[in-house]
Amino acid sequence: MRKARPPHVRDTRESRLLLVLLIAVAFALITVDIRGGQDSPVDGARRAAATVFGPIENGVSSAVDPVGDAVSAVRDSGERHDRLAVLEKENAALKAKLGSDDRNRSRLTQLDKMLKVAGEGQYGIKGAQVIAIGAAQSFSWTITIDIGANDGIKRDMTVLNGNGLVGRVTTVGPDTATVLLANDPDFTVGTRMEGNDELGFASGEGDGPLRVELLNGKAEVKKGDRLVTFGSQADKPFVPGVPVGVVSRVDPSGGGLTRTLYVTPYVNFTKLDIVGVVVEAPKKDPRDTVLPAKSKPTPIPTVTVTATPSANAPVDGQQQQ
Repeated sequence: MRKARPPHVRDTRESRLLLVLLIAVAFALITVDIRGGQDSPVDGARRAAATVFGPIENGVSSAVDPVGDAVSAVRDSGERHDRLAVLEKENAALKAKLGSDDRNRSRLTQLDKMLKVAGEGQYGIKGAQVIAIGAAQSFSWTITIDIGANDGIKRDMTVLNGNGLVGRVTTVGPDTATVLLANDPDFTVGTRMEGNDELGFASGEGDGPLRVELLNGKAEVKKGDRLVTFGSQADKPFVPGVPVGVVSRVDPSGGGLTRTLYVTPYVNFTKLDIVGVVVEAPKKDPRDTVLPAKSKPTPIPTVTVTATPSANAPVDGQQQQ
């Protein structure tokens, strides 16, 4: 006698048909849900299911989430590193651009000042850039500029910038030239004082101020007086009227034939960038016209206070009761 199968495992044609039908409906719903996106007809049911089963899913997945978080962290870390690298690259490029712009603005300012000096002195100049400084072991103050014989530069030409006298050309190559700076101990230039026209010779003292020997030992000189170049025969090596510096100290007169001054140069020899070589001397001595305008002293404000006597104050000659 054949045993009957339990109902839950009964395999009938109807059950197989129902299973196929349910599978077809499930695939249809999945297709509709995927195509519908946020407007899917089953979106409401999905949200309701998520509300019911979400806490359970979170509890079950808490055991594996640390691993997933670690993987995500590694992936995100790489993405953040890539973004950081891009940002750092962009930041460096921006800083370089800003730095370049700042440098260009500084050079334009220097060039503008130098052209103003050239215009006031009627000097014909050729602009140049400092590309090297003298070797320390040579015990000399020199710079190398990026113009030379091919640009019409010759030995013993005056070099200036927007502040004043820089030096003179000593060596010339095809495309470069060497300039001996005015603060070099081997440098000497004839000077003339503003106002009283006293003549002298200025010599370099390295890091210190220029030393000037006035030809007149009894010359009236004071701190703050200014000097310009006197000029040389045939304007070589120095053209006249280039600002030299300001008197910072005057040695007491000892009745000698000369008088010693110490002059702070207008030019900062450790900060040279744009300079000009005088290739054409002025037709007329500019004398003091190239010197910068003197700064006016700041007036000290005066305050007038008017005192009004009190009604109870004693009158002159009377005592207060």
